[in-house]
Amino acid sequence: MQIAIFGLGYVGATAAACLASQGHRVIGVDPNPDKVSKIMSGVAPITEPGLDDLTAAGVKDGLLSAVSIADKDVVSSDLIIVCVGTPSAVDGSHNMSFIAEVSRQIALQLKDAPDARPVVAYRSTVRPGTIEEMIQPIFDDVLGTDSDRVELVYNPEFLRESVAIADFFAPPKIVVGTKTGERCAAIDGINEGIEAPVFYVKYREAEITKFVDNTFHAVKTAFANEIGRVCTKLGVSASEVHRIFVSDTKLNVSPYYLRPGGAFGGSCLPKDVRALQHMSRLVGGSTGLIDSLIVSNEAHKQFLFELCSQGLTHGAKVLMLGLAFKDKSDDLRESPNIDIARYLLTAGYELSIFDPYVTPGNLVGQNLGVLSRSPFIRKLLKSQAEIEAETYDVVIDTRSIAGNYKLDAARIVDINRLA
Repeated sequence: MQIAIFGLGYVGATAAACLASQGHRVIGVDPNPDKVSKIMSGVAPITEPGLDDLTAAGVKDGLLSAVSIADKDVVSSDLIIVCVGTPSAVDGSHNMSFIAEVSRQIALQLKDAPDARPVVAYRSTVRPGTIEEMIQPIFDDVLGTDSDRVELVYNPEFLRESVAIADFFAPPKIVVGTKTGERCAAIDGINEGIEAPVFYVKYREAEITKFVDNTFHAVKTAFANEIGRVCTKLGVSASEVHRIFVSDTKLNVSPYYLRPGGAFGGSCLPKDVRALQHMSRLVGGSTGLIDSLIVSNEAHKQFLFELCSQGLTHGAKVLMLGLAFKDKSDDLRESPNIDIARYLLTAGYELSIFDPYVTPGNLVGQNLGVLSRSPFIRKLLKSQAEIEAETYDVVIDTRSIAGNYKLDAARIVDINRLA
């Protein structure tokens, strides 16, 4: 099958390499020339364990390539997968400009390829009604009555950064939204051999899936951190409370996201929570708990700063291990560690930062933008040799990785374990 993937960020780059490894011919499309150049050189444009090897193999075998601009040959693929970003707008809703622009680009190119009859599958997180109320009208406007040769599908992804390849081939579930809720042959084709529960539903049920999942993950994280704060202040072992709590697999379901530790961040949870809050406000949903999540998360960042800075005096030397929002990733989008770094600098401490997976020269796209908006970060990043040569008043371990390094510190605070 020939597959075109629009957007070569974490989702798109992973999907491109994984699909190529299955024998599909994959063409990635991204306006960022650095991403295109990296893929054509056999290098993944983002940091993800194992992705460099898959990318290199796909390029070497002639199954993976990338371009900056799509032409009619690209959109004549059997399957087009849209993975462009939907970042938060000022009011908390999703910014849909990238989705709209890519949809129009595809439709315009299809106008010059009258024999093409692709399936266009969207994986970007979008609010319910987007396919019917925004995307379909774009294709209708450009192609007129000929738009019925394009089959639109909503197929959300369930990839966790740092284990994305494993999740691609063994997802927790497969959700496919179609106009009638019937099956789609192209989606069945790329999922052949993958064992997971499959749900074929209509567009809106599929579109809201990620909001439900990500908001619940945010609920679990905020809940666990609130309990962790109370336990710490009362002299109770939060780790013991957590151990007891997650042992109940009949009612408490899962230990994931429930360990008191770092604040939530990244490209999904914060923006999807804000978007669901925005939707709730529009329809009068009165979602008190959901509305409290971002506030609770911000309070937890302040709490972590206070916990780590106990006993420190002005000018104290502090080392933060981990800058990205998650281990084994270079994703800086809405990383809570950047906010904590700002608190530490404002308090007058001498801060150093080390993250083995964050190299400024390798950052592209939104991650590079984060660094540009926070220029102080670049000056604080140190090498392993530099951090092991210094003495620190406190080490803030955001990854539980302090044991991997020879550190001279009066105190080490592992914020993944509050007790």
